[in-house]
Amino acid sequence: MSSTPVRPPAVSPETAAAQALGQLAPPFQEVVAPIHMATTYARDEHGQLNGGRLYARDASPAYDPAEALLCQLENGHAARLFASGMAASSAVLQILKPGDKLVVPRNMYWALRNWVRRFAAQWGIVLAEYKNSSLTSLRDALSGPPPRLLWIETPANPTWEVTDIEAASALGHAHGARVVVDSTVATPVHTRPLDLGADFVVHSATKYLNGHSDVVAGAVVARADSDDWQTICQYRGQAGAILGPFEAWLLLRGMRTLFPRVRTASRSALHIAQRLAEHPAVIEVRYPGLPDDPNHTAAARQMHDGCGGMLSFRVTGGAIGARRVAGALRLFKEATSLGAVESLVEHRAPVEGPGSLCPDDLLRLSIGIEAVDDLIADLEQALAQLPA
Repeated sequence: MSSTPVRPPAVSPETAAAQALGQLAPPFQEVVAPIHMATTYARDEHGQLNGGRLYARDASPAYDPAEALLCQLENGHAARLFASGMAASSAVLQILKPGDKLVVPRNMYWALRNWVRRFAAQWGIVLAEYKNSSLTSLRDALSGPPPRLLWIETPANPTWEVTDIEAASALGHAHGARVVVDSTVATPVHTRPLDLGADFVVHSATKYLNGHSDVVAGAVVARADSDDWQTICQYRGQAGAILGPFEAWLLLRGMRTLFPRVRTASRSALHIAQRLAEHPAVIEVRYPGLPDDPNHTAAARQMHDGCGGMLSFRVTGGAIGARRVAGALRLFKEATSLGAVESLVEHRAPVEGPGSLCPDDLLRLSIGIEAVDDLIADLEQALAQLPA
């Protein structure tokens, strides 16, 4: 089965999200979708599946509401939920065959970057890397053997380079590549990659889509039907990288507050970035919403209603200084992950380990929905631990 968007009356995306497309569940007309726990579905006396379902691993009705809503928000053809963002990314990579060329950015989510390198080596994939945000570097990476797949992550974790999706997609298509965008940080609130030419959008739905640090999930949305999309769909059922019914229900619940959560975090992130940029113990702030950020022009072109809730900053004192600040924060919880209602901090380089492209004095912030003045006060008292 295909999860295609249920089109409600013409309303804004935030209304569609808040009402989960406004669908009432039969037969009782619940305004909150029920949880479908069944794993298998009965045939009638003629052996027909009148309900259209065979087995939950392939197509559970538990997935339908969240898939339909995400499809609507991304303006896509169809969506699929997966057990994690890594599972969703892995599913897209299944369109590759030995000898195919995969083009990826140098700076991308570290776990995926490391896995892609192993995957390419083990499966005979030709791997080419390009410098994030540089179309010149991308052209060089696309040249030579024709690419099968171009991967874009924007803004790129954890230094938040912004790649021009429209221009990069045009380049990828000109070389015959499918284009996939990891839009986990931007979310449909800020960017719709499919409208800018991408073929697929990937989300670690664990992050902003769910937004409550209580579900691990992933998603892929396709711009149109294709053999590649069918391969991705089949992989979910065959590999079994599926989400549980309760987790799918929690994800839908989280998506209903996506717009107010992301907008609040984005406004606060800009305010915090501006204050950090003025602090004597901060040597650099990386946030594309700042006018003097090298990625601001590209962000302003394709990101709307803000530039997201993620930012990073570098402090005086090197790795020791960063460690001191992270340890002194009281409201920010020092933890991996991002995109939830609580604010998090991470001293990123030691987490990524050997081969990290992240400066060792860099702290990554995920801004939540707390009062921004409280967050700023917490940062200032922690930064006071460092010499100016």
